[in-house]
Parts: sequence; C-alpha cells; structure tokens
Amino acid sequence: MLTTNYIELEEEYGAHNYDPLDVVLERGEGVWVYDTEGKRYLDCLSAYSALNQGHCHPKILNATVEQAWKLTLTSRAFRNTQLPQLYEDLHRLTGFDMALPMNSGTEAVETAIKAARKWGAVVKGIPENHAEIIVCSNNFHGRTIAVVSFSSEEQYRQDFGPFMPGFKTIPFGDSAALRAAITTNTCAFLVEPIQGEAGILIPPAGFLAECAAICRENNVLLMCDEIQSGLGRTGKMFAFEHEGIRPDVVTIGKALSGGFYPVSAVLASRDVLGLFQPGDHGSTFGGNPLACAIARAALSVIVEERLAERSAELGPFFLAEIEKIKSPMIRGVRGRGLWIALELNEPARPYCVALMKEGILCKETHGNIIRLAPPLTITHDEILWAVERIRRVVGTADIR
Repeated sequence: MLTTNYIELEEEYGAHNYDPLDVVLERGEGVWVYDTEGKRYLDCLSAYSALNQGHCHPKILNATVEQAWKLTLTSRAFRNTQLPQLYEDLHRLTGFDMALPMNSGTEAVETAIKAARKWGAVVKGIPENHAEIIVCSNNFHGRTIAVVSFSSEEQYRQDFGPFMPGFKTIPFGDSAALRAAITTNTCAFLVEPIQGEAGILIPPAGFLAECAAICRENNVLLMCDEIQSGLGRTGKMFAFEHEGIRPDVVTIGKALSGGFYPVSAVLASRDVLGLFQPGDHGSTFGGNPLACAIARAALSVIVEERLAERSAELGPFFLAEIEKIKSPMIRGVRGRGLWIALELNEPARPYCVALMKEGILCKETHGNIIRLAPPLTITHDEILWAVERIRRVVGTADIR
C-alpha cells in the first residue's frame, strides 16, 4: 500500500487520541528507521526513551525469539525460570531489595501509589482513607484516572472526572513547598528527577537532595519516577544519581525492554514491597517469561555497551553543538545526557514537520518545545549529521 493508504486507514478506523507526523515506518535498525517508500530517518525520539538500546537490537531480538519458542505466558499462578533471574539482575544492578514487575509505565506508577498507601497505613499508622501523596506541577506519570487526578495539565483531565482524592501538588523544584505541604497523613512524595513531557525541565541543583532529607525527617517515602529518565538516558543509570541520593521507591519501564515488549517494574526496599500479600495486587502479564527474558537482555545491553557512559559523553557534545545555532526562533536550549529540549519562540510542530523532511524524526511537546532523545547508541558523526539539519531548519526565518 501507499503511505497515504495507511494514513487513511488509521484516520478512518482508529481513535484520534494522537497527532502523529505523517510518516509511515516499516523497519528500523540502530538509530535509523525507514518509511514505506524506503526513505531513511534518524530517530531523535526513541519512542519516548523506550529505545535507548536502538531499534531491533540483535541481542534483545535473539532473547525474544529464543524465549518465544519456549514459553511466553504462565500468569503468576505458576512460577517460571525467567522471573527469578530478572529479580536477581535488577538487584545486582540497582541494589534495591525487591522488585514488582508490571507492563506499562502507568501500571508501575499505580503500583507505587498502592505500595505507598499500604506502607502509610501499616507502617506509619495513617488512618484509613486519609493517606496523602505529594506530587509536582507539570508532572507526567501516565494516563489512568488515578494519575490524571493529580495532573496539572488541563487537557489530561477535561471531561474525565470525578477524580481520585489524596494528592497535593507543589511547584516542581521548590523543596520549601514540599516541607510546607507535609502533614502527619503524608505517606509519599512522587517526583520525576527531570520532567520529560513537560519539556525536559531540570530542577535547581540540590532540589532532590533537599527533598530526600525532608522526606527522611518526616517519615515520608521518596518515590522517583524514572520511566523516561532512567536506564542511561541522562548520563547515569538513574537521574537521581546526579545528586547522590537513594529514593525509597523507583519506577522503571520503557527502555527496560529495549522497545520489544511492554515491561515495567517498581523497585523498593523490603520494608515497602514486602508488605504486599497474595491477592493485594497483580497482573496477568506482569512478570511473564517472555517479558522477563527481554528485560534481562535489555539490561545487559545497557551495561555491556556502557550506554549510560555514552550518554554522559555524547550528550554534552550534542547540547554544545545545538547551542552554537544562532536563530531568533530559539528561546533556549537545555538538557542532561542525550535528552535535550530546544525551546522555540513559536509553535514547534511546523519545525518537526520540516525536520522530518530533512530526515530527522522528533516531536513537539507543550506547544513550543522540540524534544531530542536519540538512541544512546548514536555516534559522534551521526550527531553532527543531525545538527547540520537542525541548523538548516531552525535557522530558517519562516519554514511555514
């Protein structure tokens, strides 16, 4: 079929809850993807950081095929050979006592919320139905009713009420506001170390460290959502490591599968996850043997190919090259590792379309921000190739 045929089918029969660029992709390898007409594009979105290892990484592909021939799903009614090994891999990599596997990132956040509330009731002694969780404005933790209940983005909430109580919102980056918001009923503070969907917003230096201290002083769990920022994206295995802290709970996903399968997990101490009893929580597909085999291979690629270290090395280089672009269209540039925001003085969508025509795929966020997040396997020369085309587009006075 022609590209237009695919687009027409999607528009006719699919719900219009996304606004994709009009490119139809059919294969990918490493940092490159190819459309139905054979044109090559540099992927600078990485499926919102799910593809840190690049498209169709051969090691993860082999693990997928090998396990798919053996056993794909048992449900958690029975044990399988892959899940215990994933638990061990996660423990060795992160140091956390326990993990609880799920599928999507949103499910991991929901699980963390349930764990925090249970900890608040059982350990902290918060009266039933009175637990509070503090979150930050401009957050993005998913799309479920529970999560959009504490979103500050009006479109995420419009027409979806009534909403779930039990959440307080403070400004992102304001540790004094966290201290002021805590009450005896506060069980947790849920925060993205760097806000991705908000436009790669980096908090003031010391914010996370101050929050960690405040949480310790008040017997409150610090929960870091590392679904986008974790697993190498920012130049560390986890973004919270930039401030040398240790959260009580961490949610991971996206790159946990290298783009092959939905896999997520909650990591925490035994004092938190050890509170779950059989029947308290579950997922038919969470922890299935195919997912676990894929996750184990995806983690090994991150470690063996030193992808966090590559991000730490190439990210500042990419950022510095972007900062050299002089254009009245650019309001500002910021980033951490291979996670860069190009903030414009006008809507970003036309520039994303223009970049697509130049062979670069990226996507706007919050109207005027272009997010650049290539696979961590990108090379020095590929970055220079991308920068030249970004300069060509963003340096143009009027691309519409």
